[in-house]
Amino acid sequence: MEIIRGRVWKYGENINTDVIFPGKYTYTISKPAEMPAHALEDLDPDFASGVKPGDIIIAGKNWGCGSSREQAVTCLKEGGLGAIIAESFARIYYRNCLNAALPALICPEAVHVIQDGEQVEIDLDKGEIRTSKGLYTFSPLPEVVREIFDAGGLIAHTKKRLEAVD
Repeated sequence: MEIIRGRVWKYGENINTDVIFPGKYTYTISKPAEMPAHALEDLDPDFASGVKPGDIIIAGKNWGCGSSREQAVTCLKEGGLGAIIAESFARIYYRNCLNAALPALICPEAVHVIQDGEQVEIDLDKGEIRTSKGLYTFSPLPEVVREIFDAGGLIAHTKKRLEAVD
């Protein structure tokens, strides 16, 4: 896996899926490529136009609470987001991140220190977050999760495994 490098976009606690991808678009936008334009638009109007490939969201507790809306992950992944580091994630959102191959990392120590706009580097293989203020660690990703990420998501991983069986 590669190293993820990017600018930090920092948000608070209990950011729900309706804030990440506004519910008013749930049934009007179906193409993944169109979703990033509306990511976090009610919370941070500058996010969609300012996020760059590899950028990283830092969040407090319970990121992604609310509905099981997959668009709340898709809009960030399709927009080029490299990872989300949070104190904790809503369970369904966390699973949707794994399914989409968007790293969702739990590291409360880093969340409390990293500031908005800071440049951060994440090494998924080593379980390290490097910042100007120091090095923070998280549990390295299990092998099966790395395989899912390397394949580009759960669907691609499953197809690859099924092809290997044939």
